[in-house]
Amino acid sequence: MSTEPDLTQPDQFADRDQFTDRDRSTEPDLRHHGDTEVGGGLVDLAVNVRAGTPPAWLRSLLATTLADLAAYPDGLAARATVARRHGRPAAEVLLTSGAAEAFVLLARTLRPRRPLVVHPQFTEPEAALRDAGHPVERLLLRPEDGFRLDPSAVPADADLVVIGNPTNPTSVLHPAVDLAALARPGRTLVVDEAFADTVPGEAESLAGRGDLPGLVVLRSLTKTWGLAGLRIGYVLAAADTVASLAAAQPLWPVSSPALVAAEACSSPDALAEAEAAALATAEDRAYLLSRLAGLPGIRTYGQPAASFVLVHVPHADAVRERLRSLGFAVRRGDTFPGLGPDWLRIAVRDKATVDAFCEALATVLQ
Repeated sequence: MSTEPDLTQPDQFADRDQFTDRDRSTEPDLRHHGDTEVGGGLVDLAVNVRAGTPPAWLRSLLATTLADLAAYPDGLAARATVARRHGRPAAEVLLTSGAAEAFVLLARTLRPRRPLVVHPQFTEPEAALRDAGHPVERLLLRPEDGFRLDPSAVPADADLVVIGNPTNPTSVLHPAVDLAALARPGRTLVVDEAFADTVPGEAESLAGRGDLPGLVVLRSLTKTWGLAGLRIGYVLAAADTVASLAAAQPLWPVSSPALVAAEACSSPDALAEAEAAALATAEDRAYLLSRLAGLPGIRTYGQPAASFVLVHVPHADAVRERLRSLGFAVRRGDTFPGLGPDWLRIAVRDKATVDAFCEALATVLQ
């Protein structure tokens, strides 16, 4: 598994007007998600939700909330628990209907003059900004740099900067000091930490930093706890930012079961379980990388740190379709700006699943 660069990349910056002059067929589908690639009995390596979730204790707890659905949701307890979990005042926490709602709230509430999204990364932030009429610029990180951010590449006058950490789909974990260096008065710095709890010790997280001007951290309970269908996430930001976003929410935006989940998954026992899961994921990821290293044509760039890895393989679109015929689903990479048709994202799974998958992949590559 080589790490030598062999790709050419487009210019780092491209504005919205440039996109309108292009053939639209070359623009990535920002609304594509990995869940559309699974089903039909396929082994799922396309979606980054931890296998075997929600755990039994959480399913049982959620079942008990059904008796109280006649009452309107009250998020005070959950908000306070999440705040304690991150060592912040409750006024700096906003519970949302998944992290995706937070992207929409930010897009509709903020009025940036020069919004910048760092790619490759999760595409919903850019999609939400564009839907709200913002002309988005892209900073494309390069594989030959390990998809690592150089803070000096961010324009000084960019007053909204969006980046994931660890980043989906590259699995790169940017140093907290590099991201903190982007914070400044007059700029909103949005750090999507949806996968932070898949990293042991939540290394490089900025979730507890209430001292950085303009910092907005987004969190999700989807990945570790398997709650994509419940829709629960939250925002950590200055109290005035939280108040502005809350004013744009509808009444009772988070359901009672989702509030119970937010509270339960922020408890000490749940955090210990999440840490154990992150350690197991790191071990399984290392095993996946070792198996991929023995396959021809597979290349990785940078140091994967999350619950998935990004690989470059020639004719990845054909490889993906052939894998489907052998019973395995992986995530296409060409819907992420900065990548193309020769990229695949592979979710980390247990060793037995990895062995079966790599045997199928070896057959395809032959």
